[in-house]
Amino acid sequence: MDRIYIRDFSLRCIIGLYPEEREKKQDIIINVTMETDLRAAGKSDDLNDTVDYKTIKLNILDFIENSSFKLIESLAEGIAAICLKDARVQSATVTIDKPGALRFCKSVAVEVTRP
Repeated sequence: MDRIYIRDFSLRCIIGLYPEEREKKQDIIINVTMETDLRAAGKSDDLNDTVDYKTIKLNILDFIENSSFKLIESLAEGIAAICLKDARVQSATVTIDKPGALRFCKSVAVEVTRP
């Protein structure tokens, strides 16, 4: 299976359980891997034969800007669902890092894979 990656998509959003986390936006870093068949696009050189990763990125951005999740697990689930709306995406793996979430740690991350 071929893969399309969206790497190090850095955003700010309301995310977290604690009152101080709900007051201001925090940094998150999103990485997405979409498994798909890219042979047709490789032969045709036509956007219509592949997954439009720009559209998916914009849909993720819109989703996050209008969200207020408590758990990064829930956010990852929603992003995976956005990717899977394109019928050509056979599976999506979403990793979300929350930098500075734990003292002495660079970040905390969650990764989900959905077929």
